[in-house]
Amino acid sequence: MINVTQTFLPPLEEYTAQLQRIWESKLVTNYGKLVIELQEKLTEFLNVKNLLLVNNGTIALQVAIKSLELKGEIITTPFSYVATTSSIVWENCRPVFADISEDYLTIDETKIEAAITEKTSAILATHVYGNPCAVEAIAEIARRHKLKVIYDAAHCFGVEYKNQSILNWGDVSILSFHATKLFHTGEGGAIVCNDESLEHKIFYHQNFGHDGPERFFGLGVNGKISELNAAMGLAVFPYIEEIIAKRREICEVYNNFVANTNLRKPLVSADTKINYAYYPVIFPTEESLLKTQKALNSENIFPRRYFYPALNKLPYLKYEKMPIAEDISRKILCLPLYAGLAEKDVEKIVEIIIRNAE
Repeated sequence: MINVTQTFLPPLEEYTAQLQRIWESKLVTNYGKLVIELQEKLTEFLNVKNLLLVNNGTIALQVAIKSLELKGEIITTPFSYVATTSSIVWENCRPVFADISEDYLTIDETKIEAAITEKTSAILATHVYGNPCAVEAIAEIARRHKLKVIYDAAHCFGVEYKNQSILNWGDVSILSFHATKLFHTGEGGAIVCNDESLEHKIFYHQNFGHDGPERFFGLGVNGKISELNAAMGLAVFPYIEEIIAKRREICEVYNNFVANTNLRKPLVSADTKINYAYYPVIFPTEESLLKTQKALNSENIFPRRYFYPALNKLPYLKYEKMPIAEDISRKILCLPLYAGLAEKDVEKIVEIIIRNAE
Protein backbone atom coordinates (compact mmCIF):
# COMPACT_ATOMS: atom_id res chain seq x y z
CA MET A 1 0.00 0.00 0.00
CA ILE A 2 1.22 3.48 -0.87
CA ASN A 3 -0.45 6.13 1.28
CA VAL A 4 -0.30 9.87 0.79
CA THR A 5 2.38 9.89 3.47
CA GLN A 6 4.30 7.50 5.69
CA THR A 7 5.63 8.33 9.14
CA PHE A 8 9.40 8.53 9.27
CA LEU A 9 10.60 6.20 12.01
CA PRO A 10 14.21 6.53 13.16
CA PRO A 11 16.28 3.42 13.86
CA LEU A 12 14.64 1.66 16.80
CA GLU A 13 17.87 1.54 18.78
CA GLU A 14 18.17 5.33 18.58
CA TYR A 15 14.65 5.84 19.89
CA THR A 16 15.32 3.23 22.58
CA ALA A 17 18.43 5.14 23.64
CA GLN A 18 16.26 8.22 24.22
CA LEU A 19 13.73 6.13 26.15
CA GLN A 20 16.56 4.84 28.34
CA ARG A 21 17.11 8.40 29.52
CA ILE A 22 13.47 8.53 30.66
CA TRP A 23 13.83 5.28 32.57
CA GLU A 24 16.91 6.71 34.28
CA SER A 25 15.28 10.02 35.21
CA LYS A 26 11.89 8.48 36.18
CA LEU A 27 10.28 11.62 34.70
CA VAL A 28 7.70 10.94 32.01
CA THR A 29 6.08 14.38 31.83
CA ASN A 30 6.08 17.88 33.41
CA TYR A 31 9.01 19.35 31.50
CA GLY A 32 11.69 16.74 31.87
CA LYS A 33 15.13 16.91 30.30
CA LEU A 34 14.07 15.59 26.91
CA VAL A 35 11.33 18.18 26.39
CA ILE A 36 13.67 21.00 27.37
CA GLU A 37 16.43 19.66 25.12
CA LEU A 38 14.11 19.32 22.13
CA GLN A 39 12.74 22.83 22.65
CA GLU A 40 16.26 24.22 22.63
CA LYS A 41 17.25 22.28 19.50
CA LEU A 42 14.14 23.37 17.60
CA THR A 43 14.43 27.00 18.70
CA GLU A 44 17.95 27.11 17.29
CA PHE A 45 17.23 25.09 14.14
CA LEU A 46 14.16 27.13 13.22
CA ASN A 47 15.84 30.42 14.16
CA VAL A 48 13.01 31.69 16.35
CA LYS A 49 13.01 33.54 19.66
CA ASN A 50 10.49 31.64 21.78
CA LEU A 51 9.23 28.13 21.04
CA LEU A 52 7.05 26.15 23.42
CA LEU A 53 6.28 22.48 22.79
CA VAL A 54 2.67 21.39 23.25
CA ASN A 55 0.82 18.12 22.80
CA ASN A 56 -0.72 18.91 19.39
CA GLY A 57 -1.24 21.66 16.85
CA THR A 58 -4.92 22.10 17.64
CA ILE A 59 -4.30 22.91 21.29
CA ALA A 60 -1.62 25.31 20.05
CA LEU A 61 -4.27 27.22 18.09
CA GLN A 62 -6.70 27.22 21.00
CA VAL A 63 -4.07 28.44 23.47
CA ALA A 64 -2.98 31.15 21.00
CA ILE A 65 -6.54 32.44 20.71
CA LYS A 66 -6.99 32.34 24.49
CA SER A 67 -3.64 34.00 25.19
CA LEU A 68 -4.36 36.87 22.80
CA GLU A 69 -7.74 37.32 24.54
CA LEU A 70 -9.59 37.25 21.23
CA LYS A 71 -13.32 37.87 21.16
CA GLY A 72 -16.01 38.32 18.53
CA GLU A 73 -14.97 37.67 14.94
CA ILE A 74 -11.77 36.24 13.54
CA ILE A 75 -11.12 36.50 9.82
CA THR A 76 -9.78 33.24 8.46
CA THR A 77 -9.36 31.05 5.40
CA PRO A 78 -11.88 28.54 4.07
CA PHE A 79 -9.04 26.42 2.67
CA SER A 80 -7.18 24.71 5.51
CA TYR A 81 -7.48 21.72 7.81
CA VAL A 82 -10.62 21.74 9.94
CA ALA A 83 -8.67 22.56 13.14
CA THR A 84 -8.05 26.10 11.89
CA THR A 85 -11.78 26.83 11.96
CA SER A 86 -12.85 24.52 14.79
CA SER A 87 -10.36 26.15 17.17
CA ILE A 88 -12.01 29.52 16.56
CA VAL A 89 -15.46 28.11 17.27
CA TRP A 90 -14.20 26.15 20.28
CA GLU A 91 -12.90 29.37 21.81
CA ASN A 92 -16.35 30.98 21.39
CA CYS A 93 -15.34 33.23 18.53
CA ARG A 94 -16.95 33.46 15.10
CA PRO A 95 -14.95 32.58 11.98
CA VAL A 96 -15.47 35.03 9.13
CA PHE A 97 -14.08 33.76 5.85
CA ALA A 98 -12.16 35.63 3.21
CA ASP A 99 -11.71 33.66 -0.01
CA ILE A 100 -8.34 32.45 -1.23
CA SER A 101 -5.95 33.31 -4.03
CA GLU A 102 -6.54 31.07 -7.04
CA ASP A 103 -2.81 30.92 -7.70
CA TYR A 104 -1.28 30.60 -4.23
CA LEU A 105 -4.25 29.05 -2.35
CA THR A 106 -3.50 31.16 0.73
CA ILE A 107 -6.00 33.71 2.03
CA ASP A 108 -6.45 36.53 -0.48
CA GLU A 109 -5.10 39.57 1.32
CA THR A 110 -7.08 41.87 -0.96
CA LYS A 111 -10.34 40.44 0.42
CA ILE A 112 -9.54 40.74 4.13
CA GLU A 113 -10.46 44.37 4.74
CA ALA A 114 -13.94 43.93 3.27
CA ALA A 115 -14.59 41.30 5.95
CA ILE A 116 -13.51 43.52 8.89
CA THR A 117 -16.25 44.80 11.19
CA GLU A 118 -16.31 46.45 14.62
CA LYS A 119 -16.39 42.90 16.05
CA THR A 120 -13.18 41.74 14.36
CA SER A 121 -10.35 40.97 16.77
CA ALA A 122 -7.83 39.04 14.66
CA ILE A 123 -6.76 37.39 11.44
CA LEU A 124 -5.98 33.65 11.51
CA ALA A 125 -4.37 32.65 8.22
CA THR A 126 -2.83 29.39 7.03
CA HIS A 127 0.44 29.04 5.14
CA VAL A 128 -1.07 26.42 2.82
CA TYR A 129 1.18 23.41 2.17
CA GLY A 130 3.95 25.55 3.69
CA ASN A 131 3.49 28.30 1.10
CA PRO A 132 3.63 31.66 2.92
CA CYS A 133 0.70 34.03 3.00
CA ALA A 134 1.20 37.65 1.91
CA VAL A 135 2.66 38.40 5.33
CA GLU A 136 3.70 42.01 4.70
CA ALA A 137 0.26 42.98 3.42
CA ILE A 138 -1.46 41.18 6.29
CA ALA A 139 0.82 42.89 8.81
CA GLU A 140 -0.12 46.28 7.37
CA ILE A 141 -3.85 45.49 7.45
CA ALA A 142 -3.53 44.33 11.06
CA ARG A 143 -1.64 47.48 12.00
CA ARG A 144 -4.23 49.77 10.44
CA HIS A 145 -7.14 48.03 12.10
CA LYS A 146 -5.40 47.14 15.39
CA LEU A 147 -5.87 43.40 14.91
CA LYS A 148 -3.86 40.44 16.16
CA VAL A 149 -2.43 37.93 13.69
CA ILE A 150 -2.09 34.18 14.17
CA TYR A 151 -0.52 31.98 11.51
CA ASP A 152 -1.40 28.32 11.24
CA ALA A 153 2.04 27.18 10.16
CA ALA A 154 1.38 23.48 10.70
CA HIS A 155 3.01 22.73 7.32
CA CYS A 156 5.94 25.11 7.75
CA PHE A 157 8.74 23.28 9.53
CA GLY A 158 11.93 24.84 8.18
CA VAL A 159 10.20 27.18 5.70
CA GLU A 160 11.93 30.52 5.22
CA TYR A 161 10.74 33.75 3.66
CA LYS A 162 13.27 36.41 2.70
CA ASN A 163 16.00 34.50 4.53
CA GLN A 164 14.22 34.27 7.86
CA SER A 165 11.86 31.79 9.44
CA ILE A 166 8.26 32.24 8.33
CA LEU A 167 7.40 31.56 11.98
CA ASN A 168 8.63 35.02 12.97
CA TRP A 169 5.66 36.73 11.30
CA GLY A 170 2.48 37.60 13.16
CA ASP A 171 1.84 37.67 16.89
CA VAL A 172 1.84 33.88 17.11
CA SER A 173 2.64 31.00 14.77
CA ILE A 174 1.77 27.39 15.49
CA LEU A 175 3.33 24.16 14.28
CA SER A 176 2.06 20.58 14.18
CA PHE A 177 4.34 17.67 14.95
CA HIS A 178 1.75 15.01 14.18
CA ALA A 179 3.08 11.69 12.86
CA THR A 180 2.13 12.70 9.30
CA LYS A 181 4.31 15.80 9.34
CA LEU A 182 7.80 16.29 7.92
CA PHE A 183 9.18 16.55 11.47
CA HIS A 184 7.16 14.77 14.14
CA THR A 185 6.97 13.68 17.76
CA GLY A 186 4.21 11.13 17.17
CA GLU A 187 1.68 13.62 18.47
CA GLY A 188 2.76 17.15 19.24
CA GLY A 189 3.07 20.74 18.19
CA ALA A 190 4.62 24.06 19.11
CA ILE A 191 3.72 27.70 19.67
CA VAL A 192 6.12 30.40 18.50
CA CYS A 193 6.02 34.08 19.46
CA ASN A 194 8.42 37.01 19.80
CA ASP A 195 6.88 38.79 22.79
CA GLU A 196 8.16 37.73 26.24
CA SER A 197 5.01 38.68 28.15
CA LEU A 198 2.86 36.80 25.65
CA GLU A 199 5.13 33.78 25.92
CA HIS A 200 4.61 33.81 29.70
CA LYS A 201 0.83 33.87 29.24
CA ILE A 202 0.98 31.07 26.65
CA PHE A 203 3.08 28.97 29.02
CA TYR A 204 0.69 29.12 31.94
CA HIS A 205 -2.41 28.76 29.75
CA GLN A 206 -1.12 25.39 28.51
CA ASN A 207 0.07 24.28 31.98
CA PHE A 208 -3.19 24.45 33.96
CA GLY A 209 -2.47 28.10 34.82
CA HIS A 210 0.19 27.10 37.35
CA ASP A 211 2.54 29.50 39.14
CA GLY A 212 4.43 26.82 41.01
CA PRO A 213 2.79 23.72 42.52
CA GLU A 214 0.29 25.53 44.77
CA ARG A 215 -0.39 28.88 43.07
CA PHE A 216 -1.94 29.95 39.78
CA PHE A 217 -1.43 32.82 37.37
CA GLY A 218 -4.85 32.21 35.85
CA LEU A 219 -6.92 29.87 33.70
CA GLY A 220 -5.21 26.97 31.98
CA VAL A 221 -5.58 23.61 30.28
CA ASN A 222 -3.24 20.65 29.89
CA GLY A 223 -1.29 21.30 26.71
CA LYS A 224 1.98 19.70 27.81
CA ILE A 225 3.92 17.25 25.69
CA SER A 226 5.36 14.13 27.29
CA GLU A 227 8.94 12.94 27.52
CA LEU A 228 7.94 9.94 25.40
CA ASN A 229 6.93 12.23 22.54
CA ALA A 230 10.04 14.35 22.99
CA ALA A 231 12.12 11.16 22.76
CA MET A 232 10.67 10.52 19.31
CA GLY A 233 11.39 14.11 18.30
CA LEU A 234 15.00 13.85 19.45
CA ALA A 235 15.43 10.61 17.52
CA VAL A 236 13.93 12.09 14.34
CA PHE A 237 15.73 15.43 14.58
CA PRO A 238 19.16 14.29 13.25
CA TYR A 239 17.51 13.09 10.04
CA ILE A 240 15.72 16.32 9.11
CA GLU A 241 18.08 17.38 6.32
CA GLU A 242 18.07 13.85 4.88
CA ILE A 243 14.25 13.70 4.99
CA ILE A 244 13.92 17.04 3.19
CA ALA A 245 16.53 16.06 0.58
CA LYS A 246 14.74 12.80 -0.26
CA ARG A 247 11.39 14.56 -0.52
CA ARG A 248 12.97 17.16 -2.82
CA GLU A 249 14.14 14.37 -5.16
CA ILE A 250 10.62 12.93 -5.36
CA CYS A 251 9.16 16.39 -6.01
CA GLU A 252 11.58 16.89 -8.89
CA VAL A 253 10.30 13.69 -10.53
CA TYR A 254 6.73 14.88 -10.07
CA ASN A 255 7.65 18.33 -11.42
CA ASN A 256 8.99 16.90 -14.68
CA PHE A 257 5.77 14.97 -15.13
CA VAL A 258 3.36 17.80 -14.27
CA ALA A 259 5.08 20.15 -16.70
CA ASN A 260 3.80 18.00 -19.59
CA THR A 261 0.19 17.57 -18.44
CA ASN A 262 -2.95 19.66 -17.99
CA LEU A 263 -2.51 19.50 -14.22
CA ARG A 264 -1.25 22.56 -12.42
CA LYS A 265 0.56 23.24 -9.19
CA PRO A 266 -0.10 26.11 -6.78
CA LEU A 267 2.37 28.94 -7.20
CA VAL A 268 4.94 29.50 -4.45
CA SER A 269 5.52 32.98 -3.05
CA ALA A 270 8.71 34.66 -4.25
CA ASP A 271 11.74 34.61 -1.92
CA THR A 272 10.51 31.40 -0.26
CA LYS A 273 12.62 28.42 0.76
CA ILE A 274 10.10 25.57 0.77
CA ASN A 275 10.27 22.32 2.74
CA TYR A 276 8.67 19.85 0.30
CA ALA A 277 6.04 18.90 2.84
CA TYR A 278 3.28 18.20 0.29
CA TYR A 279 2.79 17.71 -3.42
CA PRO A 280 -0.65 19.08 -4.40
CA VAL A 281 -1.89 19.06 -7.99
CA ILE A 282 -5.01 20.73 -9.34
CA PHE A 283 -7.04 18.78 -11.91
CA PRO A 284 -9.02 20.51 -14.67
CA THR A 285 -12.28 19.08 -13.29
CA GLU A 286 -13.55 17.19 -10.25
CA GLU A 287 -14.61 14.34 -12.55
CA SER A 288 -11.04 13.97 -13.78
CA LEU A 289 -9.79 13.91 -10.20
CA LEU A 290 -12.29 11.27 -9.10
CA LYS A 291 -11.54 9.06 -12.08
CA THR A 292 -7.81 9.27 -11.39
CA GLN A 293 -8.24 8.73 -7.66
CA LYS A 294 -10.29 5.58 -8.33
CA ALA A 295 -7.62 4.24 -10.69
CA LEU A 296 -4.88 4.89 -8.13
CA ASN A 297 -6.89 3.30 -5.33
CA SER A 298 -7.38 0.18 -7.45
CA GLU A 299 -3.59 -0.16 -7.44
CA ASN A 300 -3.40 0.29 -3.64
CA ILE A 301 -2.23 3.90 -4.00
CA PHE A 302 -4.02 6.39 -1.79
CA PRO A 303 -3.51 10.11 -2.43
CA ARG A 304 -5.64 12.51 -0.39
CA ARG A 305 -8.17 15.21 -1.18
CA TYR A 306 -6.48 17.71 1.06
CA PHE A 307 -8.35 19.99 1.81
CA TYR A 308 -11.87 18.82 1.07
CA PRO A 309 -14.50 20.10 1.58
CA ALA A 310 -13.92 23.84 1.92
CA LEU A 311 -14.35 24.90 5.56
CA ASN A 312 -17.18 27.34 4.86
CA LYS A 313 -19.30 24.23 4.26
CA LEU A 314 -18.82 22.80 7.77
CA PRO A 315 -22.20 21.69 9.20
CA TYR A 316 -21.91 23.77 12.38
CA LEU A 317 -21.41 27.06 10.51
CA LYS A 318 -23.73 29.30 8.58
CA TYR A 319 -22.81 28.88 4.94
CA GLU A 320 -20.97 31.75 3.22
CA LYS A 321 -20.21 31.31 -0.46
CA MET A 322 -16.46 31.09 -1.17
CA PRO A 323 -16.28 30.29 -4.89
CA ILE A 324 -12.52 29.94 -5.30
CA ALA A 325 -11.95 27.82 -2.19
CA GLU A 326 -14.92 25.62 -3.06
CA ASP A 327 -13.71 25.15 -6.63
CA ILE A 328 -10.11 24.38 -5.65
CA SER A 329 -11.14 21.98 -2.88
CA ARG A 330 -13.08 19.90 -5.42
CA LYS A 331 -10.15 19.66 -7.84
CA ILE A 332 -7.00 19.37 -5.70
CA LEU A 333 -5.25 16.15 -4.77
CA CYS A 334 -2.10 15.61 -2.71
CA LEU A 335 0.07 12.91 -4.25
CA PRO A 336 2.06 10.42 -2.14
CA LEU A 337 5.22 12.02 -0.77
CA TYR A 338 7.53 10.71 1.92
CA ALA A 339 11.20 9.97 2.41
CA GLY A 340 10.81 6.20 1.92
CA LEU A 341 8.86 6.39 -1.34
CA ALA A 342 10.73 4.53 -4.07
CA GLU A 343 11.31 6.17 -7.46
CA LYS A 344 9.69 3.20 -9.23
CA ASP A 345 6.54 3.81 -7.20
CA VAL A 346 6.58 7.50 -8.13
CA GLU A 347 6.86 6.50 -11.78
CA LYS A 348 3.92 4.09 -11.36
CA ILE A 349 1.82 6.88 -9.83
CA VAL A 350 2.70 9.16 -12.72
CA GLU A 351 1.82 6.51 -15.33
CA ILE A 352 -1.61 5.93 -13.78
CA ILE A 353 -2.35 9.67 -13.68
CA ILE A 354 -1.30 10.08 -17.33
CA ARG A 355 -3.71 7.31 -18.36
CA ASN A 356 -6.65 8.76 -16.46
CA ALA A 357 -6.36 12.52 -16.05
CA GLU A 358 -8.05 14.53 -18.77
